[in-house]
Amino acid sequence: MDINELRAQIDETDSVLLDAFSRRMDVSAQLAVYKKENNIPVYDPARERRKLSDILSKTPEELRTYASSLYSLLFDLSRSYQENILNPEAPLIRDITGAIDSTNRLFPRDAVVACQGIEGAYSQLACEKLFAVPNIMYCTTFESVFSAIDSGLCKYGVLPLENSTAGSINKIYDLMMKYRFYIVRSTRLKIDHNLLVKKGASLKDIKEVYSHEQAITQCGAFLKSLTGVKLTSCENTAMAAQMVADSPRSDVAALSSRYCADLYGLDCLADSVQDKGNNYTRFITISKDLEIYPGADKTSIMLSIPHKPGSLYRILARFYALGINLIKLESRPIPDRDFEFMFYFDLETPVYSSEFIQLMNELSGICEEFRYLGSYSEIV
Repeated sequence: MDINELRAQIDETDSVLLDAFSRRMDVSAQLAVYKKENNIPVYDPARERRKLSDILSKTPEELRTYASSLYSLLFDLSRSYQENILNPEAPLIRDITGAIDSTNRLFPRDAVVACQGIEGAYSQLACEKLFAVPNIMYCTTFESVFSAIDSGLCKYGVLPLENSTAGSINKIYDLMMKYRFYIVRSTRLKIDHNLLVKKGASLKDIKEVYSHEQAITQCGAFLKSLTGVKLTSCENTAMAAQMVADSPRSDVAALSSRYCADLYGLDCLADSVQDKGNNYTRFITISKDLEIYPGADKTSIMLSIPHKPGSLYRILARFYALGINLIKLESRPIPDRDFEFMFYFDLETPVYSSEFIQLMNELSGICEEFRYLGSYSEIV
């Protein structure tokens, strides 16, 4: 038998499978109606286990692994189809469509905005990139930014979320879960770290370097070249520059921006000392209220899933089936829960697309815990 004849048999078998699949989904739809009328939950794990066990007992041994994957996915699709029939517009979808309708067409030019740090911090520069005329409220910690919004002192906050060299800032993820705020816009800021000193100081004089822990990580190779130098972390790079300016010592330096050199009257001994020249930090604008501005094509979500084989695959399969691009996937330990993880996803898809609505509807119904963090656009 040649390849064309074999492919013809595959095509014929696929036609039979498609007919059987269509019939099965039709029956699933009828089951959904019956379950609703009789107040029966869609998911019946005991029934699925018995059904899978029966199928595998009739499957040739060499195909059992494949049959298990196939039918587990089929059960999952059937449940998803029933959920969509019973809940065509889940509460989350109503919230999203409501936010699209109620949010102003233009992102605000001016607003009271909280950020962590002091004058000269990279967060300040991000604020000025995200808002045309921000009224900036400086906070001492990341959590105090959330607290300022929560108490009504300001409407928005700007926070760093991840760096292209050092990775994610885990504290921000934890705070997003704690306060249940939303991302309404994001941007990427090029980060150039420079070694700033008091006027007249030389490189051989330096005994201690101040900076934020992320900046210290990002400049690891340069700092290793400085022998016998103590590294001291502080709240942010602008504060490091201020500490050098205010110190009576001439043997201290800061890893900070050129902006801070001018702001605090310091000299730049070495510029762009980060390990990678292409060093960017992504900043997000957060709000207590769900706002979705025109052009939103990125979405962030967090979710937890059952701790069993195939759970993550079943989530990822939905992205593939709906043609939605997944641009970030990261796991985070759940505080106070042993060896349990929350998964963070960034998606790239227009918030107005039917595929996006279907995905949100399905995920909110199948995950153990699901948190929609917002849909937004990223400015460059």
